[in-house]
Amino acid sequence: MDADIDLDRRLGTRLKATRQGLGWTLDTLAERTGVSRAMISRVERGESSPTAALLDRLCAGLGIVLSALFREDHGAGPLARRDQQPVWTDPASGYRRRTVSPAGTGSQLEIVEVEMPAGARVLLDAPRSGFRLDQQLWLLEGELVIAVGEREHRLIAGDCLAMLLDGPISFCNPGAGTARYAVVLTAADHWNGRRT
Repeated sequence: MDADIDLDRRLGTRLKATRQGLGWTLDTLAERTGVSRAMISRVERGESSPTAALLDRLCAGLGIVLSALFREDHGAGPLARRDQQPVWTDPASGYRRRTVSPAGTGSQLEIVEVEMPAGARVLLDAPRSGFRLDQQLWLLEGELVIAVGEREHRLIAGDCLAMLLDGPISFCNPGAGTARYAVVLTAADHWNGRRT
């Protein structure tokens, strides 16, 4: 529980630093994301455990990928030991997200491992006008239904789906067991021409 509270505080601190780095007020971010000023303030102060959908809206509004919030500044190097990889659990769906890639290498690629409980569903519907997010999802265990826009994909273990995230996407585990998958992603930030 203490680790979750600490992670919420770190996420909030990073969100606030990113917002302030852009010179934006709480009102500006609220207007860009459709998230209330009060909710953004609670998240930035670490007083709220944000859901994946909420973090997605905030990150899309800021022009960053979700992974940017979980990167660790210390211990940068070519090796990321499993016990040092940041893990976050979505309070709404129970899905667990592990940032696998080592921090601070300068690589444009990022690897994330996700475990989605049976019956869980996550909808990410934030508009992404400032950047494009290219990713490939490799299903390691279980089954998964992914809807990208109007198109639905049913995956079984071993399947790999390449996606360009430029609109709504939903992930659903219709199976009786946990679905485990790896995501390899790269994001181009069109606002300033850099990778995030």
